[in-house]
Amino acid sequence: MKDFIKKYRHAWLILAYFPIYLLWFFLLEKNVTKDYYIISSPLDSYIPFVEWFIIPYLLWFPFIAGFVLYFIFRDKSEYYRLSGLLISGMTVFCLVCTFFPNGLDLRPDLETLGRQNIFLDLIHILHKADTSTNVCPSIHVYNSLAVCLAVFTSKHLKRAHAVKAGTLILTAAICMSTVFLKQHSVIDVICAFALAAVLAPVFYLRRSPKEADAHKSALSEEDAKNAFN
Repeated sequence: MKDFIKKYRHAWLILAYFPIYLLWFFLLEKNVTKDYYIISSPLDSYIPFVEWFIIPYLLWFPFIAGFVLYFIFRDKSEYYRLSGLLISGMTVFCLVCTFFPNGLDLRPDLETLGRQNIFLDLIHILHKADTSTNVCPSIHVYNSLAVCLAVFTSKHLKRAHAVKAGTLILTAAICMSTVFLKQHSVIDVICAFALAAVLAPVFYLRRSPKEADAHKSALSEEDAKNAFN
């Protein structure tokens, strides 16, 4: 057990941050209940409410957690980059919502839709657990983009074409789900993309000489194995 903890002690980075983030977000949810800025765009009215998008929306949770765990055990350097991107983005999100309280009024009244199914039941539970405040930028979108970037830049997943394709499809579906479920405005999604575009280069465009050499070496070894096979 001591050897295991020592080998994967880098996991503390994300494990230590999440309680801080969850507490911060909980306090925002409890305190941002009125006098907040309504996020809206004319484009929102053209997007229909489609309840089955709750599937990719909920898949976000195992999607993010699963790849964080994968990189903890498989690729420490990629894990550090992904953790830095996730932590910085979620911190910016909390700061924005702290100093610029925001919310939306897009959610439909589920009782007036005239239909009942398991998807609407799940959305009803979601509405009870998650308020319509603290929405910009969308963390669902931002974290999905961060994980997608990590998958596509990982040396260990270089030839995992099925994994990359699945990741790209699920990321797109999650981003779409936020607006089709009326959980977010188009503006929230655009802001999440903009935030990712600003922060991603900080962690992914620069490698230390040691990391660059290790990355090249790993790719060369993999190419040699594939050529031999």
